Amino acid sequence: MPESWSMGSGGGELPGHDILCVEAPNPGPLTLGGTNTWIIGRDPAWIVDPGPLIETHLQRIVAALSRRGGLGGVALTHDHHDHGEAVDELLARVPAPLAAARGRADVRISDGGRFGPFEAIATPGHASDHFALIAGPVCFTGDAVLGAGSVFVSPQPGAMTAYLGALDRLIAREEIEVLCPGHGPPVWEPRARLAQYIEHRLDRERRLIAALAEGRRSVAELLDTVWADVPRELRGAATATLAAHLERLKELGELPDGVEWPDFEKVEW
Repeated sequence: MPESWSMGSGGGELPGHDILCVEAPNPGPLTLGGTNTWIIGRDPAWIVDPGPLIETHLQRIVAALSRRGGLGGVALTHDHHDHGEAVDELLARVPAPLAAARGRADVRISDGGRFGPFEAIATPGHASDHFALIAGPVCFTGDAVLGAGSVFVSPQPGAMTAYLGALDRLIAREEIEVLCPGHGPPVWEPRARLAQYIEHRLDRERRLIAALAEGRRSVAELLDTVWADVPRELRGAATATLAAHLERLKELGELPDGVEWPDFEKVEW
């Protein structure tokens, strides 16, 4: 019998679509309930993000593929270990082509490119190799958009601006009816969530500019002022995103002198 979607039960079927989510047992502050592995269609089925290398998770994926008529291919939204660590072992058990933006891949993903049922849309920001994958009315967002909360943005030049642009591009795709994230439940009001994500980032930017105007310059001061709502276990991710915002202000010519830059050798994220 098909599983119904229920967070905390390991995933489930996406209502109204022939799509199964297998949630990995790797819960945490950054992964929420765990990493979502999405299995799309059948005869053959296709996979987005095989997830972490956990034997029980792999067994569930392989069993689902057997019920769905085999594997047509695997696509990675990005190569962070909680999304792609299991790919080699999965393909050793169920051989199929791999599509990814970098590293070992049979098909190199590019913006606007296609693989199986998917159209790839570049969504850098969280990672430079990040892509959303659109299949009809469904968009698999990886870590560009989560089912709950927000994501950290990479502390690289241009990352924040690129991320905001990517969210705008997804809003413009009117065919999208549901977002299937890398962590958390599906999002059934995609444009509202995408607009919320953009406003969240712009609100942080406004608050950061205000804190800098008040003379705050150290990482600790800026985090305590602008990210005061972030729990201690997410402080490292907030520090990375602070750096991404500082990079954006530098690009815009709005970064004052004397700002302390985060030292990522001392931060885990």
